[in-house]
Amino acid sequence: MKKIFLVLIVTSIALPVFGQQKRELLYNPEANGVTELATAVSKAAAENKHVLIQIGGNWCKWCYRFHDFIKSHPALDSLMTADFVVMHLNYSKENKNLEILSALGYPQRFGFPVFVIVDMNGERIHTQSSWFLEDGKESYDVEKVAAFLKDWNRNALNPANYPDEKK
Repeated sequence: MKKIFLVLIVTSIALPVFGQQKRELLYNPEANGVTELATAVSKAAAENKHVLIQIGGNWCKWCYRFHDFIKSHPALDSLMTADFVVMHLNYSKENKNLEILSALGYPQRFGFPVFVIVDMNGERIHTQSSWFLEDGKESYDVEKVAAFLKDWNRNALNPANYPDEKK
């Protein structure tokens, strides 16, 4: 009986671990955040976009939830890729990227993931806690995420879109 019990315990632990497919890693712990951001800003300038930096690590389940959420909603995925160059900035015990986080105004204070919008000149224009984008149940809210993406794209910050504003 003890052997059967032991086999059941080992199987219940091993199957979830070994039965899973290997996930794509979102973050590169060895990457230099300063270099990554410079590359993303250069690409954003060439494509007339902002940079959306998702900060977190491969250890962060909410980081993967956000990534999967965007990929499972084609309209959100289209909004993101049309308006932003997306960069995943690693924060882990192996590499906290503290130099770039300092330059970005310490966004890690909001927890992970945290999103930072940088314009095509490399200037931070917004930091967004992911908590405000959640639906409160283990996922994100489509309307909140869509509003976030629309509110911080280049078009939203174009003064020509606000003709009633005094110049």
